[in-house]
Amino acid sequence: MAARPVAAIDCGTNSTRLLIAGPGGEALDRRMTITRLGQGVDRTKTLAPEAIERTVAVLRQYRAAMDDAGVTAVRISATSAARDAANRDEFFDAAEATVGARPELLSGEEEAQLSFAGATASLEPDDGPFLVVDIGGGSTEFAVGPAPDGDRLTPSGAISVDVGCVRLTERFLHGDPPRAEELAQALSVVEDYLDDVRRAIPELADARRLVGLAGTVSAVAAVEIGLVEWDAARIHHFVLTRDAAEDVFRTLAMEKRADRVFNPGLEAARADVIVGGCIVLVAIMRRFGFQECLVSEQDILDGLAATMLDG
Repeated sequence: MAARPVAAIDCGTNSTRLLIAGPGGEALDRRMTITRLGQGVDRTKTLAPEAIERTVAVLRQYRAAMDDAGVTAVRISATSAARDAANRDEFFDAAEATVGARPELLSGEEEAQLSFAGATASLEPDDGPFLVVDIGGGSTEFAVGPAPDGDRLTPSGAISVDVGCVRLTERFLHGDPPRAEELAQALSVVEDYLDDVRRAIPELADARRLVGLAGTVSAVAAVEIGLVEWDAARIHHFVLTRDAAEDVFRTLAMEKRADRVFNPGLEAARADVIVGGCIVLVAIMRRFGFQECLVSEQDILDGLAATMLDG
């Protein structure tokens, strides 16, 4: 086990996040900044120079925080946007020069497995099997488990599909607010992907509890609660009902972005893509028959940190 703090950084399509964990795995610092690294990647298949600059600027802040905390080891991951981008090495070079570690390009399955490990570490195995869903900007990861007779942090099945809040918004949701036909088209595409998920992970049918991760799920929970100021303790393990998720979706989808930002709990920088994320969340709850979603602030960062603390 590491004797000093370790750090995990996740460079996603929509946000860049940091976890500094103590020797016992406790979170000493957890940060999230919307950097939109995946801006336009779905269309251009390249990372925009301004998106790289925004993300590296935040990584510079994170490096300072790690230095202040005495971090001895760091893992930095890159996911959907980097997987899609032909020029990912431009970002990787700049990130490595800033952080001191080169980003690891995770496959969708690796991303799902690490998210599952992080999200289920503090859950009671008897409450499972769990379906852990990580709704990102460019992709959504699904993992079911734990594996029978295996490690409690290991899923029995995992898959990543190319639907996320940024990708859906850029492809389909062009109106402000989105038009009914745009919402219907985006929902139909997500449903098709969910059919693929069901075929790829048949044990999904045995999952007893849905666990939702990442910014979309936390934002929907925060809007439902009406959080004026962010409070991770109120979000973590909040039980979001399907009725509440549907209500938040309807409310946000009917508002213009300029009005949407006034919903308590919704970060202004997420307001343009939150409807796309809501579509993924409600589609999952509808398609797989879940009436509740357990919101988790523990995720891929916790999974990454655990690999260093256990090493």
